[in-house]
Amino acid sequence: MISGPVGYWGTPTSTVDWCELNYAVTPFICEFFNTVSSLAMVAAGALGVFLHRRVFGLGMLCAFGLLCIVGVGSIAFHGTLRFELQLLDEIPMLYLVTLMAYLLIEPGPIRRFGRWLPAALLLYALLATLSDAFTRERFQFFAFQISFGALELFCLVRVYLLSREPANRPVRPFFRLGVLFYLGAIGLWFVDLRFCNVMSRRLPSLGIPNPQLHAWWHVLVSGGFYLLLVVVGYDRLRRRRAGPGVRFLGGVIPRVTLPG
Repeated sequence: MISGPVGYWGTPTSTVDWCELNYAVTPFICEFFNTVSSLAMVAAGALGVFLHRRVFGLGMLCAFGLLCIVGVGSIAFHGTLRFELQLLDEIPMLYLVTLMAYLLIEPGPIRRFGRWLPAALLLYALLATLSDAFTRERFQFFAFQISFGALELFCLVRVYLLSREPANRPVRPFFRLGVLFYLGAIGLWFVDLRFCNVMSRRLPSLGIPNPQLHAWWHVLVSGGFYLLLVVVGYDRLRRRRAGPGVRFLGGVIPRVTLPG
């Protein structure tokens, strides 16, 4: 945490103030680099919807859409560091990981667990939302990280198991690259959080600017999440015998395609 001058949005009321000097670039944006880098999530989600709007079902398109909403919330949160806008960042993250858990538990065309599974996940999302909205200080921050992180870990393990299935070999490289991005992003997030004094004071004292690791977390996690969603979407289509394939936009960005 590092404080700076007070700008347009006043003294931060969020339960966490990230390791970027507040209002250092403009008095109208609290954390400039963290705000601008959040556009990566908006772009990844919007691109996923656009490229797969005629390919994926509603659940996968909602997942990409929620990633886009998370990015919008992150822009609002980092731009202001107001608690109410922090919720606009965190609560869509909870809903996104809850939706992903459902899509990964029920990957096939036939629902195996009936109505109790979505009901249980909805209850989980409701309780996590109430905890996030009505607690404060460090407890709020850690409660959110635990409730989000538990499902996040489950989803990563589940996508790994999907990628190991022989029929999903065409998208296995995307899983590897996606996990590399994702775990790298988590590492940067942790270093930025735990070693803020080094990033924001010691390095600048040596003439090295703050590397803005939390901003790079936004960029890497956006790419990682996009790739992992491609893996999940391909697997769901394959289970429905839709004959999915993979093409590249601009020779770089993978997208799932259907025959014809």
